[in-house]
Amino acid sequence: MIGRLNHIAIAVPDLDAAVRQYSGTLGAKVGPPQDEPDHGVTVVFIELPNTKVELLYPLGDDSPILGFLDKNPSGGIHHMCFEVEDILAARDRLKAEGARVLGNGEPKIGAHGKPVLFLHPKDFNGCLIELEQV
Repeated sequence: MIGRLNHIAIAVPDLDAAVRQYSGTLGAKVGPPQDEPDHGVTVVFIELPNTKVELLYPLGDDSPILGFLDKNPSGGIHHMCFEVEDILAARDRLKAEGARVLGNGEPKIGAHGKPVLFLHPKDFNGCLIELEQV
């Protein structure tokens, strides 16, 4: 059902410092900051030959990333995103197998302009999973 790894997301307490680290220290191709108000984050994508890294930074006082950074003040891996061909079919299959979809269960448009859903980390070994329709 899941396809390729689309990205790994890392919550960061200082977006500018993280961008400098990936672009300067590691020499990676880093995209521009992109505000995602529907998700409460600012994102920056780092392009790699085989996938992407998504830097997440809080956008607004009710950002879901704030709680994560409170528990992990240095930042850390927040979620993994896998591609799926049909997000509704994937959702229905996962729910039938007992997985919990976060929110109201309906896809939102993600940072790539495509439908996304998140799966409860308690159902996946403590890892928040994002599904993105390709």
